[in-house]
Amino acid sequence: MNTVEANINIPSEHTQNVFGQFDKHMKKIERNLSVSLILRDDTLKIIGSETAVQKAKDVLEALIALSERGNTITEQNVDYALSLTFSDRLGELSEIDADIVCHTINGKPVKAKTLGQKQYLDLIQQKMIVFGVGPAGTGKTYLAMATAINAFKNNEVNRIILTRPAIEAGEKLGFLPGDLQSKVDPYLRPLYDALYEIMGAETFLRNMEKGLIEVAPLAYMRGRTLDNSFIILDEAQNTTPAQMKMFLTRIGFGSKAIVTGDLSQKDLSPNMPSGLDEALKVLGHIDEIGVCRLSSQDVVRHPLVQKIVSAYDAYDEEKKRKNRRTKQNGNP
Repeated sequence: MNTVEANINIPSEHTQNVFGQFDKHMKKIERNLSVSLILRDDTLKIIGSETAVQKAKDVLEALIALSERGNTITEQNVDYALSLTFSDRLGELSEIDADIVCHTINGKPVKAKTLGQKQYLDLIQQKMIVFGVGPAGTGKTYLAMATAINAFKNNEVNRIILTRPAIEAGEKLGFLPGDLQSKVDPYLRPLYDALYEIMGAETFLRNMEKGLIEVAPLAYMRGRTLDNSFIILDEAQNTTPAQMKMFLTRIGFGSKAIVTGDLSQKDLSPNMPSGLDEALKVLGHIDEIGVCRLSSQDVVRHPLVQKIVSAYDAYDEEKKRKNRRTKQNGNP
C-alpha cells in the first residue's frame, strides 16, 4: 500500500473547535480512516493511503466549513461526517444548516443537523400533513415544536395545539393524585420541556392562559375542528387506528399537522394495531401528505444513543430473519 501525504489549512481561530477537547475529534478521524494527522502552525498534514487521505481531507474540510458558519463541532458532527464520507454524500453536508428554524430562549439557533432532519423540515414547509417517523433522539418532536413556535410568532397560525395519547410506557402507574390536568401532565412533560426551552416558561404560560397554546391528551380532540392551527401529535405509534383517523379528520382550513412516532417503541397491547402504522400504509400516496423516515444516522443525542438504536435495529432484523426461516421450515 502506497503512503501519500496531503496538507490542509486550518484557520487558527477554528483549530480548537475542529480538534475538540484533548484532540478527541482528530483521534476519532485517525482511528476510523487509518490516517495520521500532524498539525504544524495552521497546516495539518494527513498521512495514509490515497483513498483514506482523500476521505480524511473531505471530512476535515466539511468540519472547518461547519465551524466557519458558527457551529460548535460536536462528536455527533464528526460521526455524521464520517458516515457520509463512506456513502459518498459528504458534499451534501454544506446544505444542512443553511436555514435556521428559530432560536431558543438562550439564543441558541435551532436548525437541521443531519440530511434526514433537513428533509423533514423541508416537508413541513411544503406539505399540510407530515409524518415524522424514526427512532428516539432524531429530533422529530423538537424540530416540529420549533417550526410550530416560529409559525405562531410570524402570525402564520393563530394557535399551537400539542397532543399525545396518554398511555403508560410499559408499566401501570395506578391512580395519580390531583385534578385532571395534574393527571395528564406527566404524559405531556416532553412537550412542555421543548416549549420551555424554545419559548421560555413565562411566555408559554401567558399564551397558554390565553388559550393560544394548548397541550392536551389526544382524547380531548374528539368532536373539534381545528382551523388556523399548528397541530403536533407526538408518540403517534401509541394511537389506535380509530384515534388516528379521528385526529386526522379534525384538521381544518389554514392548519398544518405534524405526526411523530417511533414504530419500535409501541406501548399498545400486543394484539392492538398501531394507528401510525396503518396511516402510513393508507395515506402514503396522497400528495398533500409528506412522510419522512429518519434512521439511526439522524440521532443527534449522545453518540451512545445512536449505537443503542443501531444495535436494537440489528437485533430486530435478525429476529425477523429467524422467524421467516422457522416458517419456511414448517415449524410452528
